[in-house]
Amino acid sequence: MNIKVLRGNPTPEELAAALAVVRARAAAAAAVPSGAPTPRDSWSDPSRIAARRLPQPGPAAWGRTYWPG
Repeated sequence: MNIKVLRGNPTPEELAAALAVVRARAAAAAAVPSGAPTPRDSWSDPSRIAARRLPQPGPAAWGRTYWPG
């Protein structure tokens, strides 16, 4: 792996810190098997939205669509 500094003049400590981050990310990416599914973030899980019943129709139903009560 070759790394080239294009601009600036980093100190040896700054360069070592940047290389440590790059190596750690590369090691983490290599540790994950390529065929393994990635864990799903609960924020993007569609079942989170469908977990509650829809509000019953009525005059105030529009207000309960966003803030389930």
